[in-house]
Amino acid sequence: MLMLLLLIWRKKFKWCGLPLYGNQGSAGGIIAFRYTDLVSATKNFSEKLGGGGFGSVYKGMLSDSTITIAVKKLDGDRQGEKQFRAEVSSIGLIQHINLVKLIGFCCEGNQRLLVYEHMFNGSLDRHLFKKSNVDAAVLSWNTRYQITLGVARGLSYLHQSCRECIIHCDIKPENILLDASFVPKVADFGLAAFVGRDFSRILTSFRGTAGYLAPEWLTGVAITPKVDVYGFGMVLLEVISGRRNSSPEESYNTSSSSNQNVIYFPVQAISKLHGGDLKSLVDPQLHGDFNLEEAERVCKVAGWCIQDNELDRRTMGEVVRVLEGQQEIDVPPMPRLLAAQFS
Repeated sequence: MLMLLLLIWRKKFKWCGLPLYGNQGSAGGIIAFRYTDLVSATKNFSEKLGGGGFGSVYKGMLSDSTITIAVKKLDGDRQGEKQFRAEVSSIGLIQHINLVKLIGFCCEGNQRLLVYEHMFNGSLDRHLFKKSNVDAAVLSWNTRYQITLGVARGLSYLHQSCRECIIHCDIKPENILLDASFVPKVADFGLAAFVGRDFSRILTSFRGTAGYLAPEWLTGVAITPKVDVYGFGMVLLEVISGRRNSSPEESYNTSSSSNQNVIYFPVQAISKLHGGDLKSLVDPQLHGDFNLEEAERVCKVAGWCIQDNELDRRTMGEVVRVLEGQQEIDVPPMPRLLAAQFS
C-alpha cells in the first residue's frame, strides 16, 4: 500500500521534471507542498519579506509546527522556471550550517514556489549599508568576521565537498542571510552552475550582479569556481567598510566635499594596504573597536580574491584556512584591470 501511494505521488509530480528526494514528513527529504497549503501558510502571501528579478519572498508558518518559513514565489516566465529548477537541483540534497536550508517546493500548473527556513535577521546588506535599514544595529567587528568565515566555509563546501562542484554565480550581500544568532547562510541558488569532478570549467549564459562580476564573465569564456571567489572578495571589502564598493566615501564623512574621496573602494583598499593605512578603511561606525590583525587578514584575502587572472585568486579552501589563522598570506598586488578602469 505504501509503495502504491509513493508511485501515485511520484506520478503526480513527474511532469515537473524534478528529482524527488522524499515524501512529506520524511526525515532528510524535501517536501512537495500543495499550493493551497502555501496560500494558507503565508495568509495569502500577505507579508512580503523582499523581492528580486525572478519573484517575491513571503513570510509564513507551517500549520503543523512552529517553524517559520520563507516562501519564494517565482514569476511564471522561462527565467523563473530556470531558477526554480536550479535551486531545487542544487540545494535540495546538500546540508551545511552556512547554506540556507530548502524545506520544500510547489510545482502546480504555472505556480513555482520554493520553501526555505526563515532567517530572522534578513540579508547582510540590510545590516551593512545605512540606507538599506535605518533601524538595524551596527554589526560588531567580531560578528562581521564570523560572517565572512561562515560564508567562506559554505562556499568551500559547495566547491570542494559536494558530489559535483556547485558554482553559486551570484555572491553578494543580498544573497547572504543571517539567522537569529547572525550565523550566515548562503542563499539564492537560481543562477547556480554544476561542474563534474572530471571537468574544471563550464560555459553558462547566466551572469551575476554588476559590481561582483569576475572579469572572465565579460569575455564569455567558460567559468570556474573562481567567479565565486571574486564575488566573495568584493563582499569582504564591503564588510570591512560598511558601504557599497561603488559608493563615495562622503556617505559616512559629512565633512568631505562632494567632489572628494570618490575613489573606487577596492582600489583604495589595496592601495592603503600597501601603505600600511588600514585603520582608515574600516567602517567608521565601529569607532575604532576592531581587531587590526583580523582586519589586515580580511583585506589581504579580499585583495587576492579580486585578482584579474583567476589563477592568481585563492581557492575558498585556502581562504578558510587563512581566516581561521592556520595559513599566512602575503600582501596582494593591485589588480591592473580595476586600477586602470577606476583611476
